[in-house]
Amino acid sequence: AVGSCRRRRLAPLNEDNGRFLLLAALIAAYLSAGATVFSALESPSEAAAQLRWNRTLHNFSRIFNISLPELRAFLRSYEAAMAAGIRVDALRPRWDFPGAFYFVGTVVSTIGFGMTTPATVAGKLFLIIYGLFGCAGTILFFNLFLERIISLLAFIMRACYERQLQRSGLLPPNFRRGSAVSGVGSLVGWKPSVYHVMLILGIFAITLSCCASAMYTAVEGWNYVDSLYYCFVTFSTIGFGDLVSNQKATYQHQGLYRFGNFMFILLGVCCIYSLFNVISIVIKQILNWVLKKFECRCCPKCHKSSTRLSRRNAITPGARLRRHNAAADAEGQYDSDTEGRRLSGEMISMRELTASNKVSLAILQKQLSETANGYPRNVCINTRQNGFSAGVGALAIMNNRLAETSDSR
Repeated sequence: AVGSCRRRRLAPLNEDNGRFLLLAALIAAYLSAGATVFSALESPSEAAAQLRWNRTLHNFSRIFNISLPELRAFLRSYEAAMAAGIRVDALRPRWDFPGAFYFVGTVVSTIGFGMTTPATVAGKLFLIIYGLFGCAGTILFFNLFLERIISLLAFIMRACYERQLQRSGLLPPNFRRGSAVSGVGSLVGWKPSVYHVMLILGIFAITLSCCASAMYTAVEGWNYVDSLYYCFVTFSTIGFGDLVSNQKATYQHQGLYRFGNFMFILLGVCCIYSLFNVISIVIKQILNWVLKKFECRCCPKCHKSSTRLSRRNAITPGARLRRHNAAADAEGQYDSDTEGRRLSGEMISMRELTASNKVSLAILQKQLSETANGYPRNVCINTRQNGFSAGVGALAIMNNRLAETSDSR
């Protein structure tokens, strides 16, 4: 009855749709909360700045005997000059080859600082075609980087795990991995924890941001907090453009600084992209946990039956016996002590419970062994309705590489 009720309940809204709607509701609440906080933090400062600017404008108009319309027209011309890349201080050329290369790098990585924009119609049309293929190729590069960084972390973590087993005596001291299980093949039997990968990527991202911030503080003259802010905005491809590196006309050791700036941005974007995808898997697990907690809450019949079962410290013989028979049929063997046994009492005997647990444990061990060797993956692929049910892109990479995201866990 519970199974049929669950099928009827999940027919119009399956687990994927429920997870999507729950995530959409959480994102809407998250956006509302963020808007509330930023409005409370920044709105008073904005109003005070506007008041100071109006006072300065009127004082300038009165002191130099310039009408406010003429002054505002001059300021609009200055704003247009700023949008075109003209500044009072001497800046580097925007559209020489290094500047154009910096621009296309921010385009394909979706950073989009906005300090340089094409002004001609031909440039804008070319940007549409160029960005279409460039952004797609860069996203593919990020996915391949994610796959290889997880493979590298898994190889290192597997080596540490085997050394720990050798120290504890669970593996022989002369145990060595052969060439058949080296490289990517070593990931088949053992998968790293998504939480460990997230911790390592987080530490690496923080270390990289701190080192880059130290460089920007020394070269650009920003304070350290502004440098950290710039690193996060750039590495996460938000790219506000209020702070942009490598914009002065000349720098000391300019070539070395340009190379270091490029490498920090490249590694930072790749690392933060990988970290974001790992965090998204953790968020997905939290959503699955929330959906499981709310499972059958909307069905009074299922909720009533689950409440009735949880009131007593007893195991219903029929349910236990049906579960035991189903497990035995799936495994193809029965325990000799419990085969054909019919229970008449309300409480199940310890002999029956022990036998049932043995069968369940054997099935669980078999499933874990097959999962570690990759057998269920082929079976699941054959039974799927289409090739996209396991996810695409970074999500599919994480599901195949990490332990907590596999279907059998």
